[in-house]
Amino acid sequence: MKTHRVNELIELLHPAWQKSPDLNLVEFLLQLAEEAKYQGKLAELTDDVLIYHLKMREHAPDAMIPGIAKDCEPDFKTAILRARGILK
Repeated sequence: MKTHRVNELIELLHPAWQKSPDLNLVEFLLQLAEEAKYQGKLAELTDDVLIYHLKMREHAPDAMIPGIAKDCEPDFKTAILRARGILK
């Protein structure tokens, strides 16, 4: 894991964990995994799952992921023209 990923995860984890001060770290990670509907072993839980879940935790369940929202086109025709390089 790169240093910036560690820093990003800690920045997201700290305020969320403060809302549940009665849980230890492993219990809190298990809670996050359950909320994210993660089915695997805790040892195999990736930082990506934690980061995206912590970012989207306070948003509506049908909200678009911010990194994807910037590339979303509401109109199919516009999306095709951009993909072909006709529109910028």
